[in-house]
Parts: sequence; C-alpha cells; structure tokens
Amino acid sequence: MSIQGNIYDEFEWRGLLYDATPGVKELLGKESITAYIGFDPTASSLHVGSLLPIMGLARLQRFGHTPIALVGGGTGLIGDPSGKATERKLLTSELVQENLEGIKSQLTRFLDFERKGNQARIVNNLDWLGELQMIDFLRDIGKHFTVNYMMAKESVKRRLQSEDGMSYTEFTYMMLQAYDFLELNRRADCSLQLGGSDQWGNILAGADLIRRVNGNKVHGLVFPLVTNSSGTKFGKTESGTVWLDPERTSPYRFYQFWMNTNDKDAIPYLKSFTWLSEKEITGLEKELVERPGSREAQRSLARLVTTMVHGETELDKAESASKVLFGGSMDSLSVTDLIDIFEDVPSTMLSGGELDGEGMGILDLCRETGITASNGEARRLIRQGGLFVNNARSEDENRRLTIDDCVEGELIVLRKGKRTYHIVRIGSEDKS
Repeated sequence: MSIQGNIYDEFEWRGLLYDATPGVKELLGKESITAYIGFDPTASSLHVGSLLPIMGLARLQRFGHTPIALVGGGTGLIGDPSGKATERKLLTSELVQENLEGIKSQLTRFLDFERKGNQARIVNNLDWLGELQMIDFLRDIGKHFTVNYMMAKESVKRRLQSEDGMSYTEFTYMMLQAYDFLELNRRADCSLQLGGSDQWGNILAGADLIRRVNGNKVHGLVFPLVTNSSGTKFGKTESGTVWLDPERTSPYRFYQFWMNTNDKDAIPYLKSFTWLSEKEITGLEKELVERPGSREAQRSLARLVTTMVHGETELDKAESASKVLFGGSMDSLSVTDLIDIFEDVPSTMLSGGELDGEGMGILDLCRETGITASNGEARRLIRQGGLFVNNARSEDENRRLTIDDCVEGELIVLRKGKRTYHIVRIGSEDKS
C-alpha cells in the first residue's frame, strides 16, 4: 500500500501535533506503517472527547497507513490514572465486555475494516494480558522499569501528593500499556502509538521497553488535549457528557452541542473534527470574521460531525427539530423528539378525560397552563396573532382542543409570541 503524502504535515496544519519522537516525520513520509491508539472501555459508548483520536486513526488510514484500535479489555480492569484525581471504580469483566461491544460498533463508522491493503483492525489487549503469568511478567518486563522512572511521571506525582495517594494496581498501569505496545510490535509490526498529550509518558515507556526487549525502534505522536475558549472541559455540558451513542445523547442534542460552539472555537474544531480541506476551512474562517451572525462555521461543523456519527437521516431530523424552536413545522417529529427538544420548557400534565368529547376551550387551557394570566389576556393574544398550537397560529378564540389536537395523542405544544413555549402532557390519570 503506497502512502498518500505525509500525514505528519496534515496533523501539523490542523493543529493536532503536540509532540512526537525524533524521526517520526521522516518515517511517515517514506513508508506505510502500522499505528495504534488505545481506547478505555469504561462505558459502553465513546464520547466527543474520543473523536480526536478516532479521527487521528481515520486520517492515518486515508494517507495509506494501517490503523489498529486497541480496546483495553485488560487494562480497563485496572484503570488509567492519567489525569485522574482519584482512583477509578474497578469494572467487572462482564461490564468491560459489554462496553467493548458498544465501542466496536461505533468505531466502524470511522474506520474501514475492508479496505484493501491497509484495512483497520480492532484488538483487545485482554487477549495477551489475560494470559500473563505474574512471575514471568515481573521477571521479563518489570525488570526494565525502575521505580524512580515511574514515580517521575506527572500523573503519578500528582496522585502521590494527593490525600488518597495511588494504589499499586494503578501504579502498574504504565507497565501494562507499555507491554501492549511491545505485543503489537511483535504481532503486527506496529511502529507508532498515538494518543492524547496526557499519554506521552506511557507511550515513551512503551517505546523504551521495545528497544530494551528486542532492539526495535518505534515512535510516539500525541495530540493536544481539546479545550475550549471558556476553559470548560471539552465534551461536557450542563447536562453532562456528550456521548456518541444516540440512546445516551440524542442526535438533536448532539447537533446542538456543535451548533453552540463559541466563535473562537469553531475554526479549531473544524480542523480537528472534520475532513474539510485547508482551503474550505479558510473560506469558513473568512465568513466567520465578516458575517459572524450567519454562524455558517458552526452550522458546517454541526452538520458534518452529526452526519459522520449518526448518518444523514438523523441529521435531517436534528435540523428539523432545531427549526421547531423558531416556529418550524412539527409534522415529521415524534413525541420523543419533541420532549427532547423542549426538555427545559415548563410543562403541565392534563388527564386524557379533560380533552374527551368537546375538549377544553383554548382560553381555559392558556389560563390553566399559565401561558397567560387570564382568559382575557389569552383572548387579546389570539386577536393579535400571537398564540400558536403545535407551531400553527391559532386564530379562533372559541376553539376547543381535543385529543385529536395532540401529537400521537400525548402532547400539545403551546407558544406565545416568538419563543415562549409551554408543553401540555396528556396523562392517564386525573391531575392531583
């Protein structure tokens, strides 16, 4: 498989190069190599913070190199102390296996496992770590690590200075990750490990172990940790982590996460998380400077990443859902979609019986929900054209709403003016 240019230069212009071992640029430019990144199976889904290393592997593959995604079925039972103030909760073997399956299915959206010549691979380090004999490991591998060397690592020093300290279990993590690199070098001629900058010490430990054990020269390259201009950890929102699994974070909320990107972060994120060329990103940067209100950079970012993770059908639904907040049609959306969109909107629960027969007068419903203070205010609102039911203007002050007006018989969306929403939920029991 021939290489398609130097991926090192690609990483550099995208701002994805934090550090690399000497000689790695020359290696990546002259021959097709095998490289890997490890993924920690602490959950059944990856999150947006995982997208940078995933895209790193995908970019390598497009440039003609062979990517390996190592899922830590073995190291996941230990827990990586890097960047952690306290010890991770240890997972059971069953839970790790369940998480592995979820992660594997997500990686297939980014990596080509059938590409001729440099097809991607997924490996589980439990395949070799699970077979280790403790005495053999300490004799053959442990002898290459000095306690002084391990304690000098930043992740270890921080934890040793903390009140809780560090368990021996976590202390051995560096040796296990280094052994992963050694095994992949033996099994797959893997000569490059990539990761976040917080993994630099672990990567160097693996390269040094390989040199000591079999004399091979291997390399490491690390990406900067993704941050945003406000200092908030990337991928965290007020409602929690932004996951790639649509059951954990809906495609609509995923889309909105990227749409809400700060102007200062939009261009770096386009470089990091999309396939757009330097020329295309420069055009969006110019648009951002000249017409910041258009938010075209954010829209491109949201559309491209949502399509990549969830597909075009879910993108279309997410964009339709976004338009609902600005008065767009609700025809294509389900109750589940609407509840997701209006999660933070005030709501009122009515029993189904209140909408049976002739139903409830629209003036009474406005007063009941509090969207207006009185029937008189509701009447004036309707006459002024400012009341909407399911985003359709309601012009009849004598209108009565029945179960037929509900989306799927379960929900009505009231809107006053442009952006004041109230959700009416229909329950099976009378109000208390």
